[in-house]
Amino acid sequence: MYKTIVLFLLIITSVYTATAQTADSIAYNRYGDLNIAVLEGRQYDAVELVEQIIPDTAALPAKTRINFYNIAGKLYDDDGQSLKAIAYYKKVVTAAPDYYVAHRALGYLYLKQVEAARKKLNASNRNKQANTAYVNAVRLALPHMEKAEACDPSPETREVITVLYKGIKDEEGLSSLNSRLSKAGKNCADLLDAE
Repeated sequence: MYKTIVLFLLIITSVYTATAQTADSIAYNRYGDLNIAVLEGRQYDAVELVEQIIPDTAALPAKTRINFYNIAGKLYDDDGQSLKAIAYYKKVVTAAPDYYVAHRALGYLYLKQVEAARKKLNASNRNKQANTAYVNAVRLALPHMEKAEACDPSPETREVITVLYKGIKDEEGLSSLNSRLSKAGKNCADLLDAE
């Protein structure tokens, strides 16, 4: 009789444990599936998993959440969904400001907006409103491009930054660039922390 009761309790406990998955464990399990999909190159599945995880991101541990946002940004960027990618990369750089990889991605996404604003500016015969939109787009891109350049210098990125400053006629910003790069280069991370 004792064995029957113990067996019955074990079965009930097992069933309860198996069916009582919390939002935390579901989100974390999906996050694990997302990482596998990314590693296996299953873009469509990965984007679908991102969409499933989004409502439950608060259930992920803080550092895991930042990694999730970074993965989401990359997937949306690769999928041509720039606005969604920007939204997630902004969350990454807010939470991990030294992580220059996300700054670079964000900078290049903003450069697409700069190019679109430049085309409108040229088509408008340089009217004031189009010029303001162009300058604002450049000013969004520059801090992220500068962080990327400070942490991982390249002649190409430096040239882009120079062209942007010249395009908005900001000689002061260009002349103080080396000082800002030196300061920004003191705190750089190329990997996100994991939990």
